[in-house]
Amino acid sequence: MLMGPGAPAPSVVETVTGSPFGAQLLGGTLPFFDPYGWTPETGVDDALTALGWAARTTGGGDAEAALDRLASHLADGPVVAGPVEMGHLRHQPGRSGPVGADHYVVVLDADEDGVTLHDPGGHPYARLPIADFMAAWRAEDIEYGDPFTLRSNFTRISRVLPEEAIESIVPRAVSWLGPENGDAVLALADRVADGCDPALREHLADFAIRVGARRLTDAAACLRGVGRDTAAGTLTRQARLLGSLQYPVATGDDRAAARILRALAPTYGTLRDDLGRRYG
Repeated sequence: MLMGPGAPAPSVVETVTGSPFGAQLLGGTLPFFDPYGWTPETGVDDALTALGWAARTTGGGDAEAALDRLASHLADGPVVAGPVEMGHLRHQPGRSGPVGADHYVVVLDADEDGVTLHDPGGHPYARLPIADFMAAWRAEDIEYGDPFTLRSNFTRISRVLPEEAIESIVPRAVSWLGPENGDAVLALADRVADGCDPALREHLADFAIRVGARRLTDAAACLRGVGRDTAAGTLTRQARLLGSLQYPVATGDDRAAARILRALAPTYGTLRDDLGRRYG
């Protein structure tokens, strides 16, 4: 949203964040289909580097200082605020308080009453009262990052072709794909097989499965585009397995869901081997 004309496709940006390359149980309980130890903050930094961009990142402090900092940086153009607590983004229907879900928004301007922002969730030029924005930006219920984090002064350092960016992230992807990723999926399979509790079922069905499957699909297309067909095939298999998890999770067929997860677990090692080869 801030790179302007000629920005890489969203699928490329998603892939070079590293998010498709693994799975984890945050805090030992909450599943995400992104690498063990990965956070969106890590992903944003990796993506900027891979794509030849830089940005100034600041955060922390109290609310008054954060607002002053926001106003100062907005003088030079839009900024990215986040992570923010999605539950406080009350321009989104159904939001009434913290839900522990992270998000990022582009802030266009701010005054004493509120902020105008582009929300990539589908809300351009949304207006949010300042109290709600600050509650979201404080990010008290988010497990990673600092309160009041913003990125500004986005600057292109070098011109990087999408193919070059994708290839450059491969060593990083290999480093993410350790055995702990498959172990996390097996542990999740055991939890689901024992009877998926309502909160876990909601998280998987409403968020984690579809986000993870989309990331894998994007990565498969990107890796195929740079000649890594074997790795792309493994990513497609992962996407198919994860996508097929949606129905049994949503309908309560926990035994079928556990079988799918156990089939998915070893594919992370396979993908690591595929990516470790120069072409494949």
